[in-house]
Amino acid sequence: MPSALLDEILHGLIGAPDDDAAQFAVDSGASRLAESAERWPDMSRAYLALAERVAAGCWARGWQPADVVRMVDRAFADERPADRHIRIAVDIVAAAQRRESPVAGGPRWQRQIRELGAEVWWDGDDAYLPGLAARTNLTRFACAGYVLEVLRVLGRLPGIVPLHAEAAEPVQRRGAEPGAEPPRMLGRIRALLAKAESTEFPEEAEALSAKAQELMARHSIDEALLAAGPGAGPGSRPSAVRVGVDAPYDEAKAMLLDAVAEANRCDTVWSPDFGFSTVIGFDADLDAVELLYTSLLVQATAAMTRAGGRARGGRNRSGSRDFRQSFLVAYAGRIGERLAAAAERATREAASEAAADAGGGADGAGGADGPDAADRSDARLLPVLAAREAAVKEAAEEMFPNLTTHRVRIRDEEGWIHGKAAADRARLHPRPITGS
Repeated sequence: MPSALLDEILHGLIGAPDDDAAQFAVDSGASRLAESAERWPDMSRAYLALAERVAAGCWARGWQPADVVRMVDRAFADERPADRHIRIAVDIVAAAQRRESPVAGGPRWQRQIRELGAEVWWDGDDAYLPGLAARTNLTRFACAGYVLEVLRVLGRLPGIVPLHAEAAEPVQRRGAEPGAEPPRMLGRIRALLAKAESTEFPEEAEALSAKAQELMARHSIDEALLAAGPGAGPGSRPSAVRVGVDAPYDEAKAMLLDAVAEANRCDTVWSPDFGFSTVIGFDADLDAVELLYTSLLVQATAAMTRAGGRARGGRNRSGSRDFRQSFLVAYAGRIGERLAAAAERATREAASEAAADAGGGADGAGGADGPDAADRSDARLLPVLAAREAAVKEAAEEMFPNLTTHRVRIRDEEGWIHGKAAADRARLHPRPITGS
C-alpha cells in the first residue's frame, strides 16, 4: 500500500540522527517512492494525504503557515536557490488548508495563506507529483527527493508556544462600515512607507515615515478608547504574531524590532534558533509594528550602505560585518528613543483633542480650553493605555514565563556613530505631506 510505504519512509526520515543518515533516508525513500511510473499517481495521492497529516501536526505544535515555509527556507539556506523546497512547502500549506473553512485560523492566518500564494494548482491528488516534476523540470527520483526533504523538516519541528488568537470581532467606529476603516488606514500607511523606501531623498523619507508613525499612533489610541467606551462589548485581549528576523545581523534586527514594538505598546521575544521574534500586543498595534519594522529595516540598510562609503580614510566599510552590526545596533537604540517620544507626543495630542471635544458644549472654565476638560481627558485616556500595556505584559509573561536576556557587544565605533546619526536624521515628528 502506498500509504503504508510512505509512513515507513517518513518514520525513517524523522528518526535519522545526523545529516549522513538523513541523506541516506532521503535517497532510499526516493528510490522506493519513484520506482514505478505506473504507481507514480498512486504515490502522489498517498504523499499528499501524508503531507496534510504532517501539516496538521505542525499546527497542533504551535506553528503557522508562514512559520513552516520560513523554516524550510532556513533549512536549505546553503542550497540557494531554495525555490523548489519553498514551493513544495507552500503546496503542503495549500493542501492542508483546502479542507478548512475560508475563515479558519483568523484574519492573520488567512493573510499568511494569501501572501504565500498557497493555492491548489493541481487537477487531482494523483496529478500532483507528476505535475510538480514537470513544473520543476525534475526526474521522478529527484522530485521524490525534494518532497521527502521537506517532509523531514516539517516532521521534525518541535512544539513551540502557540500564539494567542486574534479578536473575533474587532471594535468598529459607530457609523462606519464593518471592517472598512482599518484597511483604509493601513492602506494609507503602507503607501507612505513604500514611498519612504523608494525615494532617494533622505528628507522626503523622514517626512513620509513620520506621517506614517503619526497615523499608526493615532489609530492605536482611537482603537483603545473605542474598546474601553460605552457599548463596546466584551473587552479585547492581546494577541501575537511572529515576525521573521533573518541573518545576517539577526541580533541587531531583533533589537530594531523590539524598539519599534516597545514604542507601539507591544512586547517581543526573540527566538534565534527559529529565525523569528514573537510580538505580543493588541491587533492595531501589531499591524503597526509589522509595517514600521519592515520599512525601517529597508531604510536602515540603505543608510548603512551609504554611511559605509563615508568612513574615515576613504575606504568603503559598509561590507564589514562589525561595521554593519554596530550600525544597526546603534540605529535600533536611537530609533527606539525617538519612536517612544513620538508616541508620547501622539498621546498628548489625542488627550488635548479629547479635552476640546469634551468641553466644546460647556461654558466657563470647563470649556474647550479649561483645565477641567483636560483633566477629564487624561483621567480617561491614560488609564486605558496603562491597562492595555499591563495586559500585554501579562500576556507575554503567560506565554514566555522563563525568559533570559544578554548584552550586545559593539566592535566598530564608526559603525555605531553612523548608525546613531542615521537614526537622528530620521525625524519622527509630524510634518505636512503633499497629497497625503
